[in-house]
Amino acid sequence: MTQIEADAPTAPSEQDLVDEGDIAADYIEELLDIADIDGDIDIDARAGRAYLSVTATAGSNLDLLAKPDTVTALQELTRLAVQAKTSRFSRLILDIGGSRDARAEELAAIVDHAISRIEAGAASASLPPMTSYERKLVHDIVSERGYHSESEGEGRDRHTVITAK
Repeated sequence: MTQIEADAPTAPSEQDLVDEGDIAADYIEELLDIADIDGDIDIDARAGRAYLSVTATAGSNLDLLAKPDTVTALQELTRLAVQAKTSRFSRLILDIGGSRDARAEELAAIVDHAISRIEAGAASASLPPMTSYERKLVHDIVSERGYHSESEGEGRDRHTVITAK
């Protein structure tokens, strides 16, 4: 084994993901208690990531946290809390009040609009900068639609460009 192989991060085990989910759930539960916001937390592990979903019954005040920018900020804070306890980078995904499904629908509409520009004669269509998770969703949607996509740019400017195959 080379030094590079020995230093390469390993994929988290199923138990690592369960542990991440538990730590994240404790963090989010404490936040909900402090803010006096109702919510039920479900933990799942799939595709090498811990997923936390916070849901509530109709009429709950959970929608105060379900805005995309708020969810993204809370996800980053939760990842940092997990990292502080585990000393490992976390790729945890947080969904509050169905915000991830709503964002996936928005991304599908953005992709459909971009594809219509290509079908109208554009060589390519650039999308606005997005998180790595959103770009992954976009790449999946683009592929399903029979087109090609690549991420370009660095840091906060990283975005997806769609072209015909």
